Formats: sequence, structure tokens, C-alpha cells
Amino acid sequence: MIKIERIYSLAREEDGFRILVDRLWPRGISKDKAKVDLWLRETAPSDGLREWFSHDPQKWEEFKKRYEKELKEKEELLLTIRQIEKEKGVITFLFSAKDEEHSNAAALKAFSERCRNVKR
Repeated sequence: MIKIERIYSLAREEDGFRILVDRLWPRGISKDKAKVDLWLRETAPSDGLREWFSHDPQKWEEFKKRYEKELKEKEELLLTIRQIEKEKGVITFLFSAKDEEHSNAAALKAFSERCRNVKR
């Protein structure tokens, strides 16, 4: 099971294994308070894509297409995520954006779940 959560929310036991999926460390939160088990900054959108998107909901559908194209080139990272999910049962993608629905974590979760049953 994959969940998403803003990194600024309090860590809970039901979060399982917590993975930060932002390229930059979130402002205003210490590493101790964040309780991040793994920082997979390589899963984040490229700087160019992130800047183009600028968290504009009107660009969401195109952002997802472009981001998924980038993710398809990072097969090893997706396999790592699948393996962690298999071992831990529950993983939570952590992100810092204010808009949960239009975050890279939401797009990564959807893509990861679609690819879950794809054999290598």
C-alpha cells in the first residue's frame, strides 16, 4: 500500500516506511522531526519540469504525462520502491507542496500503482 502525506504532518505509525520524494529538503523542518526513512530525491521531477509546472492545477494533466515520461527512464528507482513496498507493506511518499492533489507525490503514487503488476 502506498500513501502520501505532507512532510509537515506529524509522523504516525500507520505511515509505515516514510520516503521523501522531493528534490530539495523542505524548508523549516529538521531531519529529526521529519522522521524520513529514505530520501529518494531522484524520483522528483526534473528542475525544468518542476519550474514549468509551478503547481498550476491547469497544467496538471500535462505535468503527469511529462513526469511519467521521466519516471519511465528511472526503472531502477521504481523497482526500489516496489521492493520496499513488498518488504514493509505500507510506504508513505512525503512531499512539501501545499496542494496534495496536484503534487509530484500524488503523480508518483498513481504511476507506481499502475506499474505495480508489471513484470520486469
